[in-house]
Amino acid sequence: MSGRGALAAAVAAVSASAALLLLLLGAALHQVPEGHLGLYYRGGALLSSLSGPGYRLMLPFVTTHRAVQTTLQTDEVKNVPCGTSGGVMIYIDRIEVVNTLAPHAVYDIVRNFTADYDKALIFNKIHHELNQFCSAHTLQEVYIELFDQIDDNLKLALQQDLNAMAPGITIQAVRVTKPKIPEVIRRNFELVETEKTKLLIVAEKQKVVEKEAETERRKALIEAEKVAQVAKIRYQQKVMETLIGQRILELEDAAFLAREKAKADAKYYAAQKAAVSNKVKLTAAYLELAKSQAIATNTKLYFGNRLPSSFFLGSCAFNCVAASSAGGDEQLLSKAGGGSLQHRGSSSTV
Repeated sequence: MSGRGALAAAVAAVSASAALLLLLLGAALHQVPEGHLGLYYRGGALLSSLSGPGYRLMLPFVTTHRAVQTTLQTDEVKNVPCGTSGGVMIYIDRIEVVNTLAPHAVYDIVRNFTADYDKALIFNKIHHELNQFCSAHTLQEVYIELFDQIDDNLKLALQQDLNAMAPGITIQAVRVTKPKIPEVIRRNFELVETEKTKLLIVAEKQKVVEKEAETERRKALIEAEKVAQVAKIRYQQKVMETLIGQRILELEDAAFLAREKAKADAKYYAAQKAAVSNKVKLTAAYLELAKSQAIATNTKLYFGNRLPSSFFLGSCAFNCVAASSAGGDEQLLSKAGGGSLQHRGSSSTV
């Protein structure tokens, strides 16, 4: 019996030791998530050793750990009060601050501002900067006119303070929701916005009317320019047709003048040649021959010892032609075609 009791005691001791070992191992083993760094405290003092992501071991029941995020994170500040320069209290439902913490600055920032550094460096700073902005502006400016500048002003102010107090924190963006204002003031703003909208609608309608009028004016101007250009082209066409017609007439006149000149030159040349030919042809012997031929063709002959120096036969006037012979003073006059013989200057008739 004593042997069995000793064996049972030994088994119980081993079991207790194993359970204690498992308990200590469970307390010493911990996990650091990806994108975080592990910080360790011993007796409340921050240890200088840091650990990366994964399973890590620490001294159980004596050392504690805290994971600090080093990737992009978003801190939210909710229901932030803000008093304007006119004394109206408004509330901003949510302000989101997107920031990152550099791994090399984790130890110094946690040592100076604890692992909840964002409360001291971001949350409290948001309240301070927002109240500074609101107190310097009216409700109209905060709610409408300068609302789009609030996020930029907060980002700039936060980054300037962080660069001086906690280098290593970078503000990526700040998002601010629309402030909550008293209901009466909100309704007044809505009425104002409604009137502004109506005014904008009227102004847009006026712009549309002006644009339509401008379009019509431009259409009329384009149409007038088109008509003027067509008229100009037609005028130029008529001018060209007139000039071409005048040129054709000039060419026709020049051709006619050349033809008439050629004809005149030909006639002049023919007359000149005829004159030269007659000068050569009309000799005294030729003229005597022509006279004899003319006398020979007469059908009537008149004889007498005395003939007038001139006489008129019918409708033609002839000069007296005298012919002398060896035997006496006989004169001969021939007449072709008949008719009465009248003596001018003498009363005797043969």
